[in-house]
Amino acid sequence: MTPVLNKNKVLVALSGGVDSAAAAALLSRAGMEVSAVFICLQQERTGQPSERSCCSPQDAADAAAVAARLGIDFQTLDGNDEMTQIKDAFVRAYVEGKTPNPCIACNRLIKFGKLFELADQLGAQYIATGHYAAITETGDRVSLKRAKAADKDQSYVLFDIPRSRLERIRFPLGTLKNKQQARALVKDAGLVVHDKPDSQEICFVPQDDYRLFLAGRADRALQPGPILDEAGNVLGTHNGYGQFTIGQRRGIRIAAAKPLYVVGINPEQCSITVGPRELLACRGLVASRANWLADVSESFHCQIQIRYKNRGVRGAVHRIGDDRFEAVFDAPVDAVTPGQAAVLYDGDTVLGGGWIERGM
Repeated sequence: MTPVLNKNKVLVALSGGVDSAAAAALLSRAGMEVSAVFICLQQERTGQPSERSCCSPQDAADAAAVAARLGIDFQTLDGNDEMTQIKDAFVRAYVEGKTPNPCIACNRLIKFGKLFELADQLGAQYIATGHYAAITETGDRVSLKRAKAADKDQSYVLFDIPRSRLERIRFPLGTLKNKQQARALVKDAGLVVHDKPDSQEICFVPQDDYRLFLAGRADRALQPGPILDEAGNVLGTHNGYGQFTIGQRRGIRIAAAKPLYVVGINPEQCSITVGPRELLACRGLVASRANWLADVSESFHCQIQIRYKNRGVRGAVHRIGDDRFEAVFDAPVDAVTPGQAAVLYDGDTVLGGGWIERGM
């Protein structure tokens, strides 16, 4: 049965931080009927508290306090089943020698997946978050766009949202010029989180200790193995290929005439290959599991962003069916990294994207 939705009602995801609080305050100020939800996720037990990750009991308390101050309904939602899928995929990627971005999967499965089920139950037409991005509507065309605050833009990690859901999403912070505006909005609304530090870590990897998280889950990726040069000669030994990513320089610990970078990871051999920076240059990439947010032709030119906080480079894209594409850059790009996303832009508009299989 199709749910009956109230076009003035919005479900906002509160994280207990500044940005989601600002989003809720803006929606309330705009006269929307706002309900709030905090997504409960079980934290990893490291023995050391972290003030820079999200989803802690303190975050839940802060989210409840924000809702109470704004006078909006508040509830919690268990997201652990979906988070287990995300963690499993994260571990699997490291075992395969890739460098994953779990925030993209979290957005698809939880923030813009499971939350829609709750929105339907509540009769809310819209879902809103504190992401820095924008949704625009021109006629019957709905587009995902970069935020006005370029240094905070998060459209890259939103590319995998199903296109059919864009029309029901709102990003109130998309028009803000900077984070300071968000903090000022929250302070003016009398919300206690106005000076709370930003989250800097993957929520299930506290202290940024990837080795600790992978231990017992991906032991193969943490086994010692050979460090090779491009000719296959053994230069030394590493203590786990899962601690390296393409383009990495830190941790190689081999003396050489030129600085050495990781240019290849071979999980079958438990080896990494290193070489001078020029070996990182790629003329293009191949991506799979594509998600399209706009109508595009079989071949087209656009901006290609291959990692978060990177504006990308222009290049030619050729679709291979609906699920894959090949991109050829106008100029070589360093460190194309399997497991990361390649997101395609026309100006500020997200056309779609996919997951990098390999550079070429």
